[in-house]
Amino acid sequence: MAVLIYCPYRTNRLVYTLNIIFQTLLGTTYRIVHEIPVGKNEPIIAYGNIASSNSYSIPESGLLYATDIQTNLPKIQGRGIEAELFPEMNHNHPFDIFSAVFYLITRYEEYQPYQPDLYQRFPHKKSIAFDREFLHLPLINIWVKELGKRLCKQFPLLKLSPPYFSFQPTYDIDIAWSYKHKGLKRNLGGFVRKPTSSRLLTLAGLKKDPFDVYDELQLLHKTFRLNPIYFWITATKNSRYDKHILPSGHALQKLIQKHKSATNGLHPSWQTHNDGALLRREKETLEVILNTPVVLSRQHYLRFTLPDTYLQLIKTGITDDYSMMYGSINGFRASIANAYPWFNLITNEETDLIIHPPCFMDANSFYEQEQDIKRSSEELNHYYHVCKNNHGALITIFHNNFLGTDSTFKGWREMYEAFIHLHHREAAQSSYAS
Repeated sequence: MAVLIYCPYRTNRLVYTLNIIFQTLLGTTYRIVHEIPVGKNEPIIAYGNIASSNSYSIPESGLLYATDIQTNLPKIQGRGIEAELFPEMNHNHPFDIFSAVFYLITRYEEYQPYQPDLYQRFPHKKSIAFDREFLHLPLINIWVKELGKRLCKQFPLLKLSPPYFSFQPTYDIDIAWSYKHKGLKRNLGGFVRKPTSSRLLTLAGLKKDPFDVYDELQLLHKTFRLNPIYFWITATKNSRYDKHILPSGHALQKLIQKHKSATNGLHPSWQTHNDGALLRREKETLEVILNTPVVLSRQHYLRFTLPDTYLQLIKTGITDDYSMMYGSINGFRASIANAYPWFNLITNEETDLIIHPPCFMDANSFYEQEQDIKRSSEELNHYYHVCKNNHGALITIFHNNFLGTDSTFKGWREMYEAFIHLHHREAAQSSYAS
């Protein structure tokens, strides 16, 4: 049974939003109609100032019928889980949920002028989600879940099939080894700055490199039937923010090839930000090493600019991007916990690029939020439960250096393994109960 959307116009913005709400999040179909059918017992949503006794009315703010990018902020009321964009009285729904979803998921505010942060990124403190205290929530999922409940109450014959919860572990291999394969110059400079016996023992072959956790991760994934994604930097030279092991060396090539059975993606270097030709070369380098096309990507330092970065990725042949979170705080940058196609506000068109939004990164917890292991574990479990309870997909970002034996990150691997065990146990219990 399709949900009928009664409204005067059909636009790209409206269709895009309805696809996400009804097809992706509620698991049902819809049809846009310009008149309410008589004598049919179908669920009807009246979008806008349209009176109908047998429909569910949602206010219409005008955003989805516009073609330009407006500079004024939307009206907002409430904070946290109570936050509502484009509120309006005298309707069944208290706010224009269609426009609210569109505004947040397209990152509309990032098309406005802003002062970038230290790493030339949109600063999370300028976002509505941070200001209104819902950055830690997949608010779109929560809104749509509530909408589904209201529709089912008014139209009992309506059946919804929201997506199942899923967990996707991903890893950024920024620096494959702490000491090994860096060459004499880098190791000598590192030893002068911070003399440690660990470096000498590792280089002498008497101790495993502190960042080498690859065998342990593969065993963990095999044990719990996880399908990880690894993102590799393949720039041919280092820079201020690219401290990786160069792909010209046999060691990194062998390590990447060792992970061919997993899913692999490109981790574009800092240097590619305004250099499409360099991005293509890095992608081609990884494809040669893996001997397979590479279509997944995640920006180094989660640095991207809309729409330029995504247009560059599309042009390079990337189909799926995993960068949609802040590199300065954990949370839901686009307020959603499910994959969705990117909508280009400049052209007012949906694209083929699929966005997969992570919500937890170890580096944010450790460096930016300055949390200890206990608090980081609590935060990770919060994201697990909030995604699970709202039919989302939990995507985490971990780095090999956090999960190795470096004393700086003591306890992180144990915390991560405990989380994996918890996820597996709860998944097994849910499966048994069903």
